[in-house]
Amino acid sequence: MEGQPTAEVIERIRDIPIYRESLAKGHFPLLDKPEIARGFPDNWMTPRLAAALESGEAEFVLSTGTNHARMQIIRPPYFLLHSYYQLWSEHPDIAATWESGCRRVSLTTVLATEHVARVNAARRGVPPRPVPTLDDRWLDERTCYLNLRLDPAQWERDDVVRMLGEIETARQEHPLGWYHLDCSGYHLAHLVRKVDAWGLWDDFPPPASIIHAYEYTPVNVRRFLQEHFSCPVIDLFGSTELGYLYFSDRRGRYWPHLDEMSVELLPVAPGSTIYQLIVTSVRNPHMPLVRYRSGDCVRTLDGTPDSGKIAQFCGRHKELLSTPHGPVAQGDLDRCIGEACTQIFLHQLQLVGDSEARLVYTTFAEGPVDAAEARTLERSIGELTGRRCRVEHRVHLPVGQSGKYAWLAGDGV
Repeated sequence: MEGQPTAEVIERIRDIPIYRESLAKGHFPLLDKPEIARGFPDNWMTPRLAAALESGEAEFVLSTGTNHARMQIIRPPYFLLHSYYQLWSEHPDIAATWESGCRRVSLTTVLATEHVARVNAARRGVPPRPVPTLDDRWLDERTCYLNLRLDPAQWERDDVVRMLGEIETARQEHPLGWYHLDCSGYHLAHLVRKVDAWGLWDDFPPPASIIHAYEYTPVNVRRFLQEHFSCPVIDLFGSTELGYLYFSDRRGRYWPHLDEMSVELLPVAPGSTIYQLIVTSVRNPHMPLVRYRSGDCVRTLDGTPDSGKIAQFCGRHKELLSTPHGPVAQGDLDRCIGEACTQIFLHQLQLVGDSEARLVYTTFAEGPVDAAEARTLERSIGELTGRRCRVEHRVHLPVGQSGKYAWLAGDGV
């Protein structure tokens, strides 16, 4: 039966309580986050897992919860980091920067920085400092975190000078002056704009490679980064519970990295070419997931459910917008905006009642788009969403409490 686990996977999950009923019936339904949480951790506990938790080979962690409710999971220590390092070390465009031993500096949400500082403080048996020092922000000997503010738009000159100095410190550890920049695309774009505004390019050493892997990166933001950096700019797709599943090459084409995994693509609605990602994975030996609905949506190169032809990770299932023409994803709006105007930086679609929408946006150059582009945006977004649309320029769009931006807002969202 399509989507059902192989004999090898069944052997790996035979003793896990959550799968007993499915094993008895010979059929595995989709596994959702609420089902994983129901009865946790007893629904996952086996003698082997209990021993791994006792020895420290497994640990309890929480998923980030920035796009969905936080979920407790069990995994090996540094599971996601090791998945990242493996992909970096094998990537055809940037493996050389891994092999050279360069440091990785991470520019992403302040929540990630605070998490690293808490972990380090716990290791030392001391309370975390209110403002973590650079020593507090090294995840391991290779990776440090830079950001200390929730909203990158609010970085002041001192913040930027400090971060550039920390990048320089990491760079100096390499004989060729190389470093690897790991980032949220939005955060790096904010940094570039600040460096430009304050004339600090001489203090910003160019990275040898860039990965953005923390959230959806809009086409305009990716284009903006590629205009400012000559090194490869790579996207990784993954999650706390799964590790990394796909990577882009420097031209933006996605390739699978499905070590000990398989993927199904199921349409989000009958006839839709937006597919939800269903993953079976035994990569995490302590919590293998069978037909797990990750909550992520994709589009493929030819519109078919071929997991080897993913063209875009286009947003979250729970954030699909219902329209008279069928569901619309974050990536659909992003493509619409990118085709109409390359200068839009941040944007949010705000739903007004049942028939209207307002696109609020900022630009890289800070001023509003011209009247012709505004009309094109209103027309194309109206056609996409089935709503009357108007666009409004803003000087600032606030980041969410998670440190990430919401693309959709309004009643019921």
